[in-house]
Amino acid sequence: MQDQILRKFFLGFIQIHILHHAKKDPFYGAWMIEELKEHGYDMSPGTLYPLLHSMEAKGLIEKEEKTVDGKVRKYYSITPLGNGVLEEARRKAYELFKEIKD
Repeated sequence: MQDQILRKFFLGFIQIHILHHAKKDPFYGAWMIEELKEHGYDMSPGTLYPLLHSMEAKGLIEKEEKTVDGKVRKYYSITPLGNGVLEEARRKAYELFKEIKD
């Protein structure tokens, strides 16, 4: 039960993390899996790609296909809506952190 609850919280954190990186530079899925792993999130492609597709469908990120070394790679970047959501999430996360840090 606790794992399910934490997983739901962490999916929100992961989405903020995705938006943060999508704002900095376009990224592709395999890179994001490794990035998230560095922060303690063990995500499989079967979890990440549906999340990316959902965020794209909601207009938070957009996808551009590029050919790299003969392979088509999908790069994700932030949209204006995603940028607004990220800024609001940063404000809320900062307020929450200030309250629960002690």
